[in-house]
Amino acid sequence: MLKAESIHKSYGQLHILKGVDLEVSKGEIVTIVGASGAGKSSLLNILGTLDKPDSGRIFINETEVSKLNNKNLSAFRNHKIGFIFQFHHLLVEFDALENVCIPAFIAGKPKQQAEKKAKELLDLLGLADRLKHKPNQLSGGEQQRVAVARALVNEPALIFADEPSGNLDSSNARELHELFVRLRDEFNQTFVIVTHNEDLAALSNRKILMKDGLIVQ
Repeated sequence: MLKAESIHKSYGQLHILKGVDLEVSKGEIVTIVGASGAGKSSLLNILGTLDKPDSGRIFINETEVSKLNNKNLSAFRNHKIGFIFQFHHLLVEFDALENVCIPAFIAGKPKQQAEKKAKELLDLLGLADRLKHKPNQLSGGEQQRVAVARALVNEPALIFADEPSGNLDSSNARELHELFVRLRDEFNQTFVIVTHNEDLAALSNRKILMKDGLIVQ
């Protein structure tokens, strides 16, 4: 589903990624671990098309995304990729249902269709009674589950997550990790996750260790 070939990235004189090769199959949870500064988040941003490599190629479902122009890349990203970050980035003026619907609206889906899918996801994630709650009325764990629903609303091929449980207490983090496993097992959802959390890494299909801009294990 995902293939990266010889990914290099520099910022000024700093060579962050030094020829990374990576493959991810459908239905895998792959975690990327390593010390701060190893290049994990930079790699995730490039794999998720939020940043461009200086050289190398990236394929998602056999589409070479590294060759798409900005307009086509934005459309591909919205339809095929979901993102979950350490901070939920929910829009404070919108309720849970509206926040989940936003990517579907951007993709041009009708309001009724978007809301039906969003309600299904929020129900699946145990938030059926929180549809009209705004982010400041939700707990940290609930906010992050809304962010997961938002990432899933367009039925993406891949979900990229950067320290998704880094801002949660241990109980909420465990619930989130179990949710990822459930989504993989029930829906064959594919995840690539940067994390420092050893419990999450232990639940993944594969743990990839990065050091000094390279995959070393």
